[in-house]
Amino acid sequence: MLGLFVILCTCGRAQETYATLENLNYRPDSTDAYIQERCVLDLYYPEDSTGFATVVYFHGGGLSGGEKYIPEAWREQGIAVATANYRLHPRVQNPTYTEDAAAAVAWVMQHIADYGGDPRRIYVAGHSAGGYLTSMVGLDTSYLAPYGLHPDSLAGLIPFSGHVITHFTPRQERGLAWNDVVVDEYAPISHLRTTAPPLLIITGDRELELYGRYEENAYFWRMLKASGHPRVYLEELQGFDHGGMERPAALLTLAFLRGQYD
Repeated sequence: MLGLFVILCTCGRAQETYATLENLNYRPDSTDAYIQERCVLDLYYPEDSTGFATVVYFHGGGLSGGEKYIPEAWREQGIAVATANYRLHPRVQNPTYTEDAAAAVAWVMQHIADYGGDPRRIYVAGHSAGGYLTSMVGLDTSYLAPYGLHPDSLAGLIPFSGHVITHFTPRQERGLAWNDVVVDEYAPISHLRTTAPPLLIITGDRELELYGRYEENAYFWRMLKASGHPRVYLEELQGFDHGGMERPAALLTLAFLRGQYD
């Protein structure tokens, strides 16, 4: 694992000022009340800079709960963060959550230059269910296609402890149990592409994670490598469980953005 001290010594950008725009609707043309409520993001960005990287971040919660937030490790680091909500089970069903995530990513790809960001330096990340959404949007090209966009334009994908098989909530919607494993078009591992953006795959400790989440992601990493993907990395955060791994994963994300994995 890349030493966290490398990241910590790069902190401290007090000379910059940051702005936060809250509840920007990334589906502004819709009049649906639930879309107006949930299809919103907060944009945190450095006001005095241009050409900065942006992370689009999706919260966890099993696709049935959770709220947008900005990981503290990413504040005042010279980057922008677009943290997005999305519609939730049971009010919507699969693949609505992934379609919302793609709409949020598309909004950032189309608008970040207006705030000074570099549209070529957009990364997508998320924890747990958000990690699943990250991989689906970044690997299955069909979700960004309605916006005339392609995920290969993204600078990188950083899923934190995300499913790479079909998520348990879409399986639950079909009447299946958590251990009824399904790998279909709603599984990120079904969309292996050697041209996909660089990936940093991060999990907690294999003995502390949920339901074999490390092993899923290790197989995902191995299959991407075996398929010929040139830049895919796997980190296991030993000693951290599924929830606790989010903060150190956020620190590793900064290292990835700064080229420390190259």
